Amino acid sequence: MLKERVITAVVLVALFLLGLLFLTPLQFSVVIGVIVSYAAWEWSDFAALDKAWRYAYVAIVALALLLAGLLMDVTAGTLAINLGVAKAFLTTGCLWWLVAFFMVISYPGSENIWGSKLARSLMGLLVLVPTWVAVATLIHQPDGVWLMLLVILIVVLADVGAYFTGRKFGKNKLAPRVSPAKSWEGFFGGLAANVLLIFVLGASFGFHPSGWLLLAMTVLLTSMFSVLGDLLESMLKRYRGIKDSGSILPGHGGVMDRVDSLSAALPVFTLAFLVSKLSF
Repeated sequence: MLKERVITAVVLVALFLLGLLFLTPLQFSVVIGVIVSYAAWEWSDFAALDKAWRYAYVAIVALALLLAGLLMDVTAGTLAINLGVAKAFLTTGCLWWLVAFFMVISYPGSENIWGSKLARSLMGLLVLVPTWVAVATLIHQPDGVWLMLLVILIVVLADVGAYFTGRKFGKNKLAPRVSPAKSWEGFFGGLAANVLLIFVLGASFGFHPSGWLLLAMTVLLTSMFSVLGDLLESMLKRYRGIKDSGSILPGHGGVMDRVDSLSAALPVFTLAFLVSKLSF
């Protein structure tokens, strides 16, 4: 199992980097759109849809991505996409994640709100579409490759910091009814790892005090929301009684199992970046 996980991880990282470095922003956006559309197939299982409705759900999500792309004018090239439209989608996504926070902390009582198939289907749209919009927006920035790598680094540091700190010091459960393995000590360990990143970035780019503040807010918010993305999927899987979102990735489960944290982190990071006008 470990060998399988490592091989899959290496292949995924290699393919991602190749796409990031050699595809045009439009091509990269299209590829990610295909991946997000497949993630919609997995999400349709979270919603417990019948097979025919699962295909329909994928089509609906794909059409929503196409509409978002047309409204943003992603074919216009770097710096020419409609950032006003992008901000509207991202703001909607971030507001959704605030709602998701209260759903997670009140589980299982919140089942009364999102327990229906329709509600969980709508949840998928609010997760998947802003995720794609965030990717399309970032990759169309002049430093798009760097920005994509940065948000992934933030999520990885949050995850790795939480894992090792949680194993060593974890005693107080973060969300025992949703994900019993997560602890508050791990959560703060992930934040601490990203505090180090803030200092490295701030010193490297010579930020002024206001820049340091904007950087810290962007990185720490992204780190915190990445944990929420993980918890939301854990809540849905627990409700459905399944271990993984799928089996397409040997040793790793499904696509949603690998991008759950990013689905929350990307819209938050991208909106914060656009609003703060951070310059690296």
